[in-house]
Amino acid sequence: MASYTPKPATPVTAAVNRDAVARYPMEDRRDFADADRGLIAPIPDKLYGRGGEVIFDPAAFDYLAEDAQAPDTVNPSLWRQSQVMRKSGLYRVVDGIYQVRNNDIANLTVVEGPTGLVVIDAMASVEAATQGMAMIREHVSDKPVAAVIYTHTHIDHYGGVKGVVTAEEVASGRVPIVAPGTVKSFDKYALGENVIAGNAMSRRASYAFGSLLDLGPTGHVTCGIGITSVPGVTISYLSPTDGITRTGEKRELGGLEFEFLYAPDTEAPEEMHIWIPELAALTCAENANHALHNIQTLRGARTRDARNFARYLDETLERWGEQAQVHYGPHTWPVWGNDAVVDLLESQRDTYKFIHDQALRLANKGATPLEAAEEVELPEALGRRWHNRGYHGTLHHDVRAVFHKELGLWDGDPVSLHPHPPVETARRLVGLIGAERVLAEGRRAFEAGDYRWAAQLLHSLVFADPEHREARELQADAYEQLGYQAEGPQWRGIYLTAAKELREGVQPATFATASADTVLAMPVDILFDFAAVHLLGEAAADADLRIDFAFTDLDQTWTMRVRNGVLNARLGASPDAGLTVSGPKAALAGVLLNPVAGRESPAVRFDGDEQLLVAYGKLLDEFDPNFPIVTP
Repeated sequence: MASYTPKPATPVTAAVNRDAVARYPMEDRRDFADADRGLIAPIPDKLYGRGGEVIFDPAAFDYLAEDAQAPDTVNPSLWRQSQVMRKSGLYRVVDGIYQVRNNDIANLTVVEGPTGLVVIDAMASVEAATQGMAMIREHVSDKPVAAVIYTHTHIDHYGGVKGVVTAEEVASGRVPIVAPGTVKSFDKYALGENVIAGNAMSRRASYAFGSLLDLGPTGHVTCGIGITSVPGVTISYLSPTDGITRTGEKRELGGLEFEFLYAPDTEAPEEMHIWIPELAALTCAENANHALHNIQTLRGARTRDARNFARYLDETLERWGEQAQVHYGPHTWPVWGNDAVVDLLESQRDTYKFIHDQALRLANKGATPLEAAEEVELPEALGRRWHNRGYHGTLHHDVRAVFHKELGLWDGDPVSLHPHPPVETARRLVGLIGAERVLAEGRRAFEAGDYRWAAQLLHSLVFADPEHREARELQADAYEQLGYQAEGPQWRGIYLTAAKELREGVQPATFATASADTVLAMPVDILFDFAAVHLLGEAAADADLRIDFAFTDLDQTWTMRVRNGVLNARLGASPDAGLTVSGPKAALAGVLLNPVAGRESPAVRFDGDEQLLVAYGKLLDEFDPNFPIVTP
C-alpha cells in the first residue's frame, strides 16, 4: 500500500487538547530545573549501529524545545513530559553518583567508590552503554569497573551490559554482577520473559513504544519514561554472579557499602531497592518514577501486584526515609532533599494503593474491569502530581490489571465466558446490520468527534472484510485522533501505529527481544522451554521421540522426549534415546531450535538415528515477527 502523510488534528481533537490544559498544573516547572541540574556534558554524538548506520540522533528531538507550545496533535501533558525527557547528557547526581540519561530508553548510573566504579543498570543496548561509559571515562573517572548491579529483570536494564564489562571479566570473578533473587530465578525471569513469549512481546512493543512511527508531533514523541526505544541495537546478557534474596543484605562494592531491600513481584518479578548510606542516596528501581507505572504492561508480561508496589515503598520509607537526601532512578531524573524524596515515595505509594483498593472495592460491588476503569479517578492530591500521571502505565488499564491479578481473566459476565472469536463475531454482526449501515454509523460517529465508538464499530467491518478500503481508512482516522488526544505515550503509540498499518499494511519489525545473546545465555532448562513453545501440538500428538543432548562444555546430558503433543526435557541421559547429539551449548541451541541448519554445524556430533532429528524438525513451528494486529 502507498505511504501516507498523517492527518492533522480535527477541530474536536484540537479543542480536547486545549481544554485538557486546565486539568494539569502547567505552572509547576520544577521538573525542568531538576532535569537540568548537574549537567556535566551533553550527549556528544549520534549512536551508530553495527553497520555504521545512525540508530539514534539527539538532534532528532529538537522539536521538543522547552519553549515550544504543545501542538494540537499532542496531549499537552505528554508534550510537557516529553520536553523534560528530551534533556540528555552526563549528569552529576551528587558527589560520587553520575548518570547518563536519554541516549536510550533507560539511564546508566555509575557510582564512584574509592576502589572502582559500580554500574547500576546497563541500559538497553551495547551501543548506548558504550557511549555512556566513554562519557564517564572522559569526564568523571578512569577507575576500573568493580561491580555491576541489575535492579530488576527487564531488558532495558541489562541489555547493554557488554558495553560496560566483558564476559571474561565477569567469568574470572573480577567483576561481580549483583541482582535480586537467586541467579537461577533472575535468569528465568529475565530471559524467559523476553524469549519464551518474545516474538509476541516484540510485536506488541513496536506498537506501544512507537518504534514504527516517524518522530514528530504527528508521530512518536517520547516513551514517557525515556527518550525512545532505539531500533537496530545490540542486546547483550551476562548472568548475575550474586543474588540478593532478603532485605537487609549488604555488599561492599568499589569500596562503598550497598544495602538492599528485596522487592519481588512488583514492577518486575525480581526487583530490589538500593541504599548507599555514605552518600545518603536511594533508588527504588522502577517502583518509584516520574510517571505512573504499569500494573499490566501493554507490550505483554506477567501482571504485577499493585499492593506490593505500595508495601515495599512504605518499607523503604520506614527504613531510610528519614535519612535519604537524594532519590535517583533507572529512568527519568533524580529528586534532591529529604522532604522531596519522602514526598515522591509517599505520593507514589498512595497512588498504587489507591488503584489497588478502589479496583477491588468496585469488584466487590459487582463491577467488571472495564466498568471500574471508567469510574476510578485519582483524588486531586495524587492525580495532579506530575509523577503520578500516566506516562507509562495509565490509570485506566492499571485498574483493569488489578482485576486480572486478583480475579483472573474472566470479567464475571457470562457473555464473555465463551464468545465467538473476533472474525466470526464481526462477520455475524456485519451480516446482521449490513456493511453500508456500519460504515455510515462509523462516519457519523467520527464526524461527531466520537472517535472511540467509531473505532470500535468499524473494527467489526474491518475484521469481517479486511479489504474494505473505506472502512480501513475511516478506522485509521479514528485511531489517529485517539492517539493525538492520549496522555499516555503507549496509548498514543498503539493508536497511531494502528492507523499507520491500516493505511500502509503491516510494517517490518524493528527489533526483537529474543536476541542471539539472550538465547545463548539461557539456562538449559529454559532453552528446552523455548523449543517447547515452537512445537506444533496437533502434529506432534502421535509422535514419540527421544533424543539425548550432550552439552560438552557444560558436562551435562539432557534427555528430550516429544510425546502426547508436548516436549519435556530432564537432566540425565536416557537408555531409550535413539539419538545422541553432542557439542557445545551454542551449537546445540542451533540444533534444538533449527534442526535443519543446526545439523550442518561442524561442532556437532551425532550418534544414532539422525532421522529422529529430521522428524523432530518437522514438528516445529516458525514465528513471524510481522503478524497482523489491526486486521485478522
